[in-house]
Amino acid sequence: MTGFICLNKQQDISSFWAVKQTLKLFNEKKGGHTGTLDPFATGVLPIAVGRATRFIELLQTDKKAYIAKVQLGITTDTLDITGEIITKTPVRVSASEIEKALASFRGKISQTPPMFSAIRKDGVRLYDLARRGEVVEREQREVEISKLELLNVQNDFFDIYVECSAGTYIRSLADDIGVSLGCGAVLYQLSRTRANGFSIDESTTLEQMRQMDESELKKLVIPLDRALEKYEKVTVSSSQAKRFKNGGELMKSRIDCSGNEGYYRVYSPENIFLGIGEIKASSDELSVKKVLSE
Repeated sequence: MTGFICLNKQQDISSFWAVKQTLKLFNEKKGGHTGTLDPFATGVLPIAVGRATRFIELLQTDKKAYIAKVQLGITTDTLDITGEIITKTPVRVSASEIEKALASFRGKISQTPPMFSAIRKDGVRLYDLARRGEVVEREQREVEISKLELLNVQNDFFDIYVECSAGTYIRSLADDIGVSLGCGAVLYQLSRTRANGFSIDESTTLEQMRQMDESELKKLVIPLDRALEKYEKVTVSSSQAKRFKNGGELMKSRIDCSGNEGYYRVYSPENIFLGIGEIKASSDELSVKKVLSE
């Protein structure tokens, strides 16, 4: 089996465990996920199965989307509700003040990665240092929040919809909003609604999968090339297909494509997906990036 399964991960399980259970249902041994979700977070977790794992790095990463619930008035060491409470502050914030605060976080902003994250510092994961009670300096990173909407406000909680670039920490965003409002805040709930070109609408939970028979499960597998649709499609001749599969370059003047720099989905005359080719700047050739070997 080769393709992607779009899992709607439930709360309180790790991404690793979710992948393991999904592969078990499909009777597959080889697989991996495209982006970690914290155990307390839910939502879209694309899982590559079989030979699709080799193409994970080529998936769309430029936009992710979340619905987050934020609690005002407290801060924790993890920046979310699962951590140890550090401060408690009375909340006297209106919806208009929250909306005004959100405006300053739209567009390109700088974020400091949280200590409880998988980033490495001198070869050690930050969350391992944090669990030992250590706090180290982290370099700020530029991220982009293309959409940030206030959905509702209820007492000390408010919900937001976020569309952002890869590498954005919603926990850090919640914490920064709390600082801006002067009362502190933590991430209370988080659901990822879009990632790597997959949406929550095409996602299935583990519980739903457990109720399906083999034929129903197979229908959930998204073809590999469908996950790579962001790249221009090019169809080559039989001889070119053979050369490409063997790792050979193709003259771009002899194939029907735009010729622009970047990646291309390469297909045989029978419309069989062969892999991903690449045209580099000032190059006259389409070289092999990844081949879907048989």
